Amino acid sequence: MAVEETRWGILYCPKAYNSKQREKIQQVLDDRKVQYDFVQSESTDSVERLVNMLIHNGYRTIIIAGGDSALNDAVNCLMRVEKQVRDQIALGVIPNGVMNDFARYWDFKEGNLEQTVDWLVKHRVRKIDLGCIRYTDKKGEGCHRYFLNCVNVGLIADVMNLRRQAHSLLGSRTLSFIVSIFLMIFHRMDYKMHLRINSDTLQRKIMTMCVGSGPGYGQTPSAVPYNGMLDVSVIYHPELLQLFAGLWLLLTGRFLNHRSVHPYRTREVCVEEAKHALVGVDGRLIGTPVGSYRINVEQEVINFLIPD
Repeated sequence: MAVEETRWGILYCPKAYNSKQREKIQQVLDDRKVQYDFVQSESTDSVERLVNMLIHNGYRTIIIAGGDSALNDAVNCLMRVEKQVRDQIALGVIPNGVMNDFARYWDFKEGNLEQTVDWLVKHRVRKIDLGCIRYTDKKGEGCHRYFLNCVNVGLIADVMNLRRQAHSLLGSRTLSFIVSIFLMIFHRMDYKMHLRINSDTLQRKIMTMCVGSGPGYGQTPSAVPYNGMLDVSVIYHPELLQLFAGLWLLLTGRFLNHRSVHPYRTREVCVEEAKHALVGVDGRLIGTPVGSYRINVEQEVINFLIPD
């Protein structure tokens, strides 16, 4: 049965160490007399099923109370429906995840719930871009995955996976980052890659590459999700002291100043070869694609609720 156009469908993704957040969100919504229906994910696997349910039940405003991975699931669900359906839906976020970098880019902060809801109530919509990685999996099947923030290839994909696992155990964003960086020294530090970016062809050992439609967890800080372009940071293997200097620049927002970082702006990246390099999409591993793959951008395909 169709729902009222003004009623929100809210997908709540709980965090184990913050069981009272749902009640806080509902209280703020009730105070502002928002009409809404709540559904709660039981696991990561249930997010796409519940988003699809909200879409097909006719909700015009879908709010994800979760992090980057849940948002990634939501946009991939939206990209599977017809354009005329997708164009009638506005996607919003209440940051409540392990990693909330895309929400943070728009100044939605986890500790400022009232301000976030006030902005969402104003329903200010902006069309945003999505990046897309198209690859072949180990079963030989052609796959694609859309992303809001970035694709990481190589070492940082491994670090992001470690960071997510550490955050689930430790709860602290900063502490989990420090622990994952420490564990990084036990992992492979460079990969033989063959890349084509604009008119450049790179064939050499590369530590990591970030392709960002958004700020890329600090690695593509100049990227914006509405200019039809991807920012790319290719990082060659630095000396040990340079590596720690690079981590400091990453934490202080000056990553592109490091001499081992080579930035590009493009519409497409072709990865002809990246043997054994893990690939992460919005902080979640998709494993290691088989053979070549490409990453491009689709312009203004999602209606996103932004601050006033």
